[in-house]
Amino acid sequence: MTLLKNIFLFLLMLALQQVWAQDTEQTYKKRVLETTEVDFLWSYYSQDGDNAAVSGGRGTEELTDATGTIIVSIPLNDDDVLTIDAGVSAYTSASSSNVDPFDKRSNADPFVASSGASQSDTWVNLTGNYSHSSDDRNDIWSAKFSVSSEYDYFSLGFGGSYTKLFNEKNTEASINANVYLDKWTTIYPFELRPFGENGIGFFRPEEITGNTNYNPNFSELDQTNRNSYSLGLGLSQILHKNVQGLISFDIINQQGLLSTPFQRVYFSDVDDSFIENFQLADDIERLPDGRLKFALGGRLNWYLNEIIALRTYYRYYFDDWGINSHTANLEVSVKLGDKFTLYPSYRFYNQTEADYFAPYETHVSTEKYYTSDYDLSEYSANQYGLGISYTDIFTKLHISKFGLKSIHLKFYQYDRDTTFSSSIITAGVKFVMD
Repeated sequence: MTLLKNIFLFLLMLALQQVWAQDTEQTYKKRVLETTEVDFLWSYYSQDGDNAAVSGGRGTEELTDATGTIIVSIPLNDDDVLTIDAGVSAYTSASSSNVDPFDKRSNADPFVASSGASQSDTWVNLTGNYSHSSDDRNDIWSAKFSVSSEYDYFSLGFGGSYTKLFNEKNTEASINANVYLDKWTTIYPFELRPFGENGIGFFRPEEITGNTNYNPNFSELDQTNRNSYSLGLGLSQILHKNVQGLISFDIINQQGLLSTPFQRVYFSDVDDSFIENFQLADDIERLPDGRLKFALGGRLNWYLNEIIALRTYYRYYFDDWGINSHTANLEVSVKLGDKFTLYPSYRFYNQTEADYFAPYETHVSTEKYYTSDYDLSEYSANQYGLGISYTDIFTKLHISKFGLKSIHLKFYQYDRDTTFSSSIITAGVKFVMD
């Protein structure tokens, strides 16, 4: 009797243990994000060159921009995370100041900045992203909404993504889609405004030299909106315990106003007119109202050992405007102890020119589409970078209730085989709430 009682108690304990284990397995799961994280990001960008699109492919491209961003990631529960991204960018541009080059004390000149209102502006952006992960963390859904604005531009965006992990999380497939609805406030080169429908602005015919019979065949744009639709596919695979690969495909369809209203074009078959040292526009940039873009990319990350990791990337891009481009990037991550990492990088880029591009005073007035924006020209570029990061997973340093998790600092130098060059320095600090 005692033996049967002991066997019964033993089986009962096994059954209760199994029920408890199943219940624990069903109810316990690791949170997607343990605690609130806050990122403070800052960047300073400067550029220069001699092919400003505002002045028809010649003139200063000098510009400086300072940007500050705060990103707050909040765990709503075990499965859901809300991320809010807010940024402000303030720039000063010698190029865009020459939308109206005739409002400064010195002579108007495409290589000299004007002092008008268009020389500087502020861009603001707010993005919200909500993500949900399944109990087994193999399915992730996300949705986002964004709004951004500057003096002549306003944009609304929304989108979503889905990620599926399988093969014991060694394989990851993803799809994302986004829509951006943008609207321009059409600001035209100053000298063309009297020839538009509203006849606004001030014009000084008595000061014209060269062709004194300045009479451009200018008409205002009949649309001010631009809609962009994008779809992206990605497939990531762990190929070896130290090697991970990824391939991606993106397609973007843009419709609406795809040219910039204040960018000038000069024709070779029209006599030149000047005020002071500034050539008056023959017309503004004109481009098709549709553009289809495709990009196919691949990444290969190779962790050589505990100290060195290689990150490589290649992308091929083409569109129906005639541009084909290749991008290749290499970054080497070098650990300098437990907390510091150094990562030098190199990026190469080249592209063919768009069907509608031609340099300063090369287009003819009988063409339907034309631009002298060197971003659409044929060129090659090299970018060299160096970054350093500090990471403390134990967040020993605290400021109030926030522990310092990481700091990074990066510098990039970018040079085209034209006269254009730029540099950017970025810094970021991440805190986590205790």
